[in-house]
Amino acid sequence: MHRKQHRSERQRCRLAPAVIQQAFTSAVQNHQAGRLNEAIRLYGDVLKASPRHADSLHLLGVAASQMGRHDLAADLISQAITINDTVAAYHASLGNALAGQQNLDDAAQCYRTVIGIEPDNLEAHNNLGNALKQQGRLDEAAACFHTAIGLNPGLPALHFNLGNTLLERGLLEEAVACYRRTLDLKADYPEAFNNLGNALGDQGRLDEAIVSYRSAIDFKPDYLEAHYNLGAALAKCGRLDEAIASCRRALILKPDYPDGHNNLGVVLMQFGRLDEAAACFRTALDLKPIYPNAQYNLGNALMAQGQVDEAVVCYRRALDLKPDYPEAHNNLGNALREQRQLDAAIASYRAALQVRPDYAEACNNLGTSLMEQGRLDEAAASYRNAILHKPDYPDPHANLATVLLAQGDMAAGWREYEWRWKMPQMIPGRRCFAQPQWRGEAAEGRTLLIHAEQGFGDTLQFCRYATLAAAAGLRVIIEAPKPLVRLLRSLSGVDLVMQYGADLPAFDFHCPMLSLPLALGTTVATIPGATPYLCADAARAAFWQARLAAIAGDGPRIGLVWAGNPGVCLPAKAAMDRRRSLSLEQMAPLVEIPGMHFFNLQKDGPASPGRFPLVDVMGEMGDFADTAALIVNLDLVISVDTAVAHLAGALGKPVWLLNRFDTCWRWLTGRRDSPWYPTLRLYRQPRPGDWGAVLAEVARDLRDREWA
Repeated sequence: MHRKQHRSERQRCRLAPAVIQQAFTSAVQNHQAGRLNEAIRLYGDVLKASPRHADSLHLLGVAASQMGRHDLAADLISQAITINDTVAAYHASLGNALAGQQNLDDAAQCYRTVIGIEPDNLEAHNNLGNALKQQGRLDEAAACFHTAIGLNPGLPALHFNLGNTLLERGLLEEAVACYRRTLDLKADYPEAFNNLGNALGDQGRLDEAIVSYRSAIDFKPDYLEAHYNLGAALAKCGRLDEAIASCRRALILKPDYPDGHNNLGVVLMQFGRLDEAAACFRTALDLKPIYPNAQYNLGNALMAQGQVDEAVVCYRRALDLKPDYPEAHNNLGNALREQRQLDAAIASYRAALQVRPDYAEACNNLGTSLMEQGRLDEAAASYRNAILHKPDYPDPHANLATVLLAQGDMAAGWREYEWRWKMPQMIPGRRCFAQPQWRGEAAEGRTLLIHAEQGFGDTLQFCRYATLAAAAGLRVIIEAPKPLVRLLRSLSGVDLVMQYGADLPAFDFHCPMLSLPLALGTTVATIPGATPYLCADAARAAFWQARLAAIAGDGPRIGLVWAGNPGVCLPAKAAMDRRRSLSLEQMAPLVEIPGMHFFNLQKDGPASPGRFPLVDVMGEMGDFADTAALIVNLDLVISVDTAVAHLAGALGKPVWLLNRFDTCWRWLTGRRDSPWYPTLRLYRQPRPGDWGAVLAEVARDLRDREWA
């Protein structure tokens, strides 16, 4: 029985060539019809009869590749090439199998072999281009696609592939042209519409991008990427409801799509819906735990919610999964800076720059952390590096300005400071008048509108320049917030002070208040430091003189301000306020000094605990003019860096400023005095957060001071 089977097998191996060809033809027909299992069986029969049947080995390998068995495919096709290495199709199929294994170098070599055998093999040029593109060799890939297009300009896929390569190179206009040519050749090509939308969006042409994404969806309603790209474009246009609806439609198509939940979270976060955004990122991570982008985005959402410790954990997890993630390094640095771990923050920014040396935002953030450590020269170098990589980025320009001003280089500092108007937080406050901005030119007899900007303290410091403008022969009008209007009317030479929002009279020029030092060429030597330049109302001052005599009697009268405006709506301002402000409990070394009368000068800030002997009449202060009338009857004001310190300095009263380590630029560096206020003395923290040393020195000076 065994011998008969053996003879039958040998007989089958000696099948006539016509029978083998018939079996091969049947296999090919089944293969072309998509019946892969039957095709594979028939190729196997042929190979049993003729083990060196190269075409069967080749096509059996192609079938294996189609089934995802790329290793087996490569082995079978290699055997076919060994038998007949001059057949271009074999090398092409081996290239496809190797590409499926992501063995791109060897795949590219296979395609080059095909081109060597058949120089006009369009498919080989196209496949070689795709392999090179995946390797990031974009110029070579584009050359391949151009060659393929030269062989057959009418194939839409070739223009599409070239467009994708150009898009990745950042050649947006050329990419747009390729996608449009693709669509001229094949109008129902949803992928081309989608990628055209991406190119248009990168150009800022969002309305056109939205139209293109919608066209992609019209041709392919279940096109997930197009739904999400449409949502992102709508979000950038501020069309929140439509953006969210687009992302949710995609999730209906595929609820377990982690990228979809992540993208929806990004859209929700853009519009401040942080709880919902964080939930989306967590869902994405439940579906795909190894997802660095979702970890990063969750960190951003938590950071925006003020959950800094939790954000740090997320950024570190993202970096564990993807160590070369520059954005995660940068934002980890921001979170560490918020925790006041400045050395660690600096290390994170430097790590981001190791991955991406031209990362302007990381350069800017590095500069800010260096500045907060008092390393001003290094900070300036980092800001300049950011500007080098991104010249139109306003933040490093404005930040460099603060370093230059702090160092006393006011000529350069005031010029750079004009960039503040391009910063996102400043743009809403920018005034757009038809009249030109005054830049110091001669304009005697003309009317100048000076408009206040930023905080009360800035206005109190820089309103002095209105008097200089008036002395230059201009008629000066000031526009300011209501709490300052009555007080600013005491400025010498000012014709009119108006409340912000009131109808303005005619004027010829305008100037933001903090642009006046640039217009007038201010240097450290020419700061207009004469005080007082603001005056309290005489009748109100006399009233408070009598009140204080009855309340306090003999002994020094000292006004106290221990906290500034927390700025809860602006994270950067809130962080700065946490560094400049104290609690009244921390002021105990001063308040408990006997023989002195302390007055609360906090307005709308934290109330003073009852156990401290502070006189509190701030409920009777309607505006800064009222506060000025109180302050002129005090002997000394001790304040953190707030508007009250500026008010006391402008009134010519003695001021002791409790100054944080990362001092504001206006107080310069290495000084105990201020050219802005001759009566002001600075007490700066010797190290970040060290209020104890400051208050000990102030208490000692209070005890030693001789009171008139």
